[in-house]
Amino acid sequence: MDYKIELTEEVEQPVLSMRTVTAVTNLPQELGKAYHAIIDYLQQNGTQPSGPAFAAYYNMDMENLDVEMGFPVVKKIPGQGEIKSSVIPGGKQVSCLYKGPYQECGPVYEAMTKWVQEKGQTLTGVAYEFYYNSPQEVPESELLTKIMFPLK
Repeated sequence: MDYKIELTEEVEQPVLSMRTVTAVTNLPQELGKAYHAIIDYLQQNGTQPSGPAFAAYYNMDMENLDVEMGFPVVKKIPGQGEIKSSVIPGGKQVSCLYKGPYQECGPVYEAMTKWVQEKGQTLTGVAYEFYYNSPQEVPESELLTKIMFPLK
């Protein structure tokens, strides 16, 4: 399948996030818990996310997945408790918009990795996914996920 892979230069993006290590089987519950906590915190502060929910994957160990979950915000906001003020780093990024079930996005990761290697670029080792809708809103076949790799 052909994927539309893009190389862009982005500015640093402030976020509020929570980070945990979990088995991939527990990921939906962890994502839900983090997103609800952050939305509640934003509402208490009279603000809202400036973009779609995201998850950053710092490894691909399916039993001990190191994942950061959160939302972009307009400006840095202090964290509270498990909610941290962080950033998505600026710089070169390669991305692809994927439509379909989450569990079937592996070929997109493979195509993007191959593209990066062919272009002589270097991955940082972190993978971001931005979720433009959710399984509660649309059928799995209609899920939109932007997959993004920061580059060194």
